[in-house]
Amino acid sequence: MGTFKIEGGHQLSGEITPQGAKNEALQILCAVLLTDEKVTINNIPDIVDVNKLIALLEDLGVKIQKKGKGSYSFKADDINLEYLQSDQFKQDGRGLRGSIMLVGPLLARFGKGYIPKPGGDKIGRRRLDTHFEGFIKLGAKFRYNREEYFYGVEADKLKGTYMLLDEASVTGTANIVMAAVLAEGQTTIYNAACEPYLQQLCKMLNRMGAKISGVGSNLLVIDGVDKLGGTDHRMLPDMIEIGSWIGLAAMTKSELTIKDVSWDDLGQIPTVFGKLGITLERKGDDIYIPAHLDGYEIQNYIDGSILTIADAPWPGLTPDLLSIILVVATQSRGEVLIHQKMFESRLFFVDKLLDMGAKVILCDPHRATVIGHDFKSTLKATTMTSPDIRAGVSLLIAALSAKGTSTIHNIEQIDRGYENIDERLRAIGAKIVRV
Repeated sequence: MGTFKIEGGHQLSGEITPQGAKNEALQILCAVLLTDEKVTINNIPDIVDVNKLIALLEDLGVKIQKKGKGSYSFKADDINLEYLQSDQFKQDGRGLRGSIMLVGPLLARFGKGYIPKPGGDKIGRRRLDTHFEGFIKLGAKFRYNREEYFYGVEADKLKGTYMLLDEASVTGTANIVMAAVLAEGQTTIYNAACEPYLQQLCKMLNRMGAKISGVGSNLLVIDGVDKLGGTDHRMLPDMIEIGSWIGLAAMTKSELTIKDVSWDDLGQIPTVFGKLGITLERKGDDIYIPAHLDGYEIQNYIDGSILTIADAPWPGLTPDLLSIILVVATQSRGEVLIHQKMFESRLFFVDKLLDMGAKVILCDPHRATVIGHDFKSTLKATTMTSPDIRAGVSLLIAALSAKGTSTIHNIEQIDRGYENIDERLRAIGAKIVRV
């Protein structure tokens, strides 16, 4: 189990460039299975979860060539479907939640898709019903081996239909879209997710020859085609990383520039950090954050009541940033209620912040009230264990602002979502070592 040692309390400075978006990569990489022609993808993040998926594709028979840093070509012209029933696949697929998105493309192109029950972050249940209900509505037969926790869907030919999703699941929508593009006839998906990463997938599929309309809305109409071709695609920067670096700059009173952020795809993120009192300046496609030497003050509602920050499906605030926002609020002037609506257990890292001296009241599994210190007292260094990707980075930001040397164990969780994070932080002045 890897460990970070962090000497906190230092101001940082300079420029940092966000990696390619992890959540987009997991969708886009699975889409290469929809064609036997070459697909080239750029700005792929070099992180554990993405590398695991690339290895899975290679084991499936996809021909993969590395073109340069973050750039790969994929050609799925000789897929080994027998691998899907192997013990090796059952083991490898279980360790990666994003592997669920292999099912839609495999079902669409080959008439069958299998997956072991995926693992991933320990952030509560994330059910797969939306995925499989969509496949069933397209005409697939579903089976589930309870002893092996192994799912399967099969169909001679998928047929387009109307469906109203029970939740606006990003991965569920992506999976159903990838199945529907090769289905016979027209598919209408209402209550579809419309996150920028889902929009990126739809735009890429359209360049490959798909016919998807309504991209960016919650009503997608897909006219099935017989075949898709190759394309080139460049992934967006990771908006969760961008939010992480904004929070880091504020907590360490640092002057930072975040490069090439794709401002127009950030949605509520700049607005929400602005409500925490953090100054952001747009410079071209960069975010400039001045050193907040006098701290930052949370805005109350216009009637004076306490601000609530909650997650919601796009264009609401992504749930992946709530833990970052909670940490940043610990040094604000004022109070805020953090309400995690979309997932369970994501606030249970708060006990580590309490050990560091933060003033946080965990109201219930979904809500926490934060009373800011206004930098009148610093967080105290401590030893902690990263429970998942996002909480791990939130604790890392807390440690970088704290007085003394902190230790974070189980950093493999952080590596699953952040590329060479210790090297990149050292480049802007952080005192962090991997041991």
